[in-house]
Amino acid sequence: MADPRDLSPATVCEGLKANEVLLVDVREPNEFAFERIHGALLHPLSTFEPKAIPTHPGRKIVFQCGSGKRSRAALDAFMAATGADAAHMAGGIMKWKADGFPCVQVNPATGKVEDHGRY
Repeated sequence: MADPRDLSPATVCEGLKANEVLLVDVREPNEFAFERIHGALLHPLSTFEPKAIPTHPGRKIVFQCGSGKRSRAALDAFMAATGADAAHMAGGIMKWKADGFPCVQVNPATGKVEDHGRY
């Protein structure tokens, strides 16, 4: 049986478009600076404080990382500390990109940030 807290990139993208998801990236700052999902907030797992995550009625907290491992750890810690419902994006940003969704990235040739992920 699938865990309902494991969301697909398509589900997360639709939630972002509808302003129903608050996406929290738990990777490290250097990973986030290189490439990220438009609109994601950075809250690295290395300094993770679950009670600092802003909650809002009507918006689901969804954690995201590179592959889904760190975001699942963040989800478990968040739910244990706050009791609030949340989810994580299964497969992380790797699955997000493999499914064809855009990212904000640094162009290595120019060093400029390119945002192809607006909703």
